[in-house]
Amino acid sequence: MTAPKKNGKQTVFFQSQPVIVAAASIAGALEGDGPLGQTFDQVFTDTYYGEKTWEKAEQRMMLDAMRKALEKANLQEKDIDIMLAGDLLNQIITANFTARTLAIPFLGLYGACSTMCESMALGAMLIDGGFADRVLVGASSHYCTAERQYRFPTELGNQRPMTAQWTVTGAGAAVLAREGSGPVITHATIGKVIDLGQGDPQNMGAAMAPAAADTITCHLQDTVRSPDYYDLIITGDLGAFGKKLTEQLVAQSGYELTERFTDCGILIYSPVQDVHAGGSGCGCSAVVLCGHLLEQLEAGKYKRILITGTGALLSPCSTQQGETVPGIGHAVVIEMR
Repeated sequence: MTAPKKNGKQTVFFQSQPVIVAAASIAGALEGDGPLGQTFDQVFTDTYYGEKTWEKAEQRMMLDAMRKALEKANLQEKDIDIMLAGDLLNQIITANFTARTLAIPFLGLYGACSTMCESMALGAMLIDGGFADRVLVGASSHYCTAERQYRFPTELGNQRPMTAQWTVTGAGAAVLAREGSGPVITHATIGKVIDLGQGDPQNMGAAMAPAAADTITCHLQDTVRSPDYYDLIITGDLGAFGKKLTEQLVAQSGYELTERFTDCGILIYSPVQDVHAGGSGCGCSAVVLCGHLLEQLEAGKYKRILITGTGALLSPCSTQQGETVPGIGHAVVIEMR
């Protein structure tokens, strides 16, 4: 027996097509100085964001993005049925404490940098399944909190290899609803955890690329679509190295992504900012989607986009165990009606 809304092996379609009625993005100074700076709702210059620690700054950043999205949707916390969110910190404390403040029924998510797309996919499922009318989704990351959790204290000034990516300081949030005006979510492709043995935590693009390629290929096969069906195919945060590797892997399956394929981690910074391979972090695809991409959809530049959030599923614990870095990719299709 086949699930009635399943489309192929890993893809589902949404009969009600949940609407993205509002979105908000908050970013740090480096991101604000990049090519997409004008698309963010707020840019702050103090890495502490007026708080005592970077961790508290990240929590306030997510809270403010969530509240801004609600404000733009003309809604209050009591109007939301479920909140879905996640981040990179231990036990997703940013999302947990944001949910404590907002007092909305909450499901915490961890998909590393794929979390924003994961929340969009699950939020659309909840609405299309009749379990919620409105869902608040979001994700965040902060360069300083991620660096000292996953790599080295920033004070050490360790030299980074050219394959390394810069964790985006930013938070994105969106309100999904059964009814309203705005872009709609039509499909989601849930990815598999894939590990081809890449163990370098300073080359996450290579770790995530196989999962990104697998999800994109599976989506095209499940929907019987070619890449040119979409105006844009974009990944979460593969960076320059991961993007090239993904193109090669997808081509091995018979699909040429060509010029319609790009990456949020490449778009968010300019070459002169010297972030090496590009941006990463939960906040990367969150702020690019909730700012730039939704603006482009509503302006009519794009009619259909396929965005695949990518995540490197490593932790300090797994690294100490000598484990490699698995990857995951979750895709959602967003269209203008």
